Amino acid sequence: MSAITSPLAQTPEAWSLPYRGKVGMACLIIAESAIFTIFVVAYLFYLGKSLTGPTPREVLETPIFYTICLLSSSLTIHLASRFLERGKRSAFLGLWFLTIVLGGLFLFGTGQEWHRLIYERGLTISTNLFGTTYYSLVGLHATHVTVGLLMLSVVLLFGLAGRVGHEQSARVEVLSLYWHFVDAVWVVVFTVVYVLGR
Repeated sequence: MSAITSPLAQTPEAWSLPYRGKVGMACLIIAESAIFTIFVVAYLFYLGKSLTGPTPREVLETPIFYTICLLSSSLTIHLASRFLERGKRSAFLGLWFLTIVLGGLFLFGTGQEWHRLIYERGLTISTNLFGTTYYSLVGLHATHVTVGLLMLSVVLLFGLAGRVGHEQSARVEVLSLYWHFVDAVWVVVFTVVYVLGR
């Protein structure tokens, strides 16, 4: 009898359930994606149907810098979670804080844009269909960024208190999935509002 065993004769690895935090976050992301899809479709459907101005071409300015800030935060949060897995807490805290700063800058940029649109251009949520759909879509995203920043800040506070270590890396990765989702949604919103919509 041959001493060589065939691959079929080997014992398969035991299958284990996926981490429940990732499953829960995946379900949340699927549900939130459906909500964003409805808002994006509504924006595209009503685009150009306003009977009065202003129009997107007249008032919108492309937020390139703030978009770069938000998309860069996906990289910093990814690196932060990798450092936490390796037990490098100081590098984790530094990159986690940088993620919060980048997200905060994006939110500041959204606030600046809204201030300009409302007080300089006269575009409010009740001005016309464009105003209604614009503030609804961008506001929904800004709300998700705000919620994300609050959760990231809580983790940072726990981290500074020494309560976040290698053993919490799976939980931190779940939160980073939410942040990646927020960034991915912005790519869609940016494309729809500032590229296709103008």
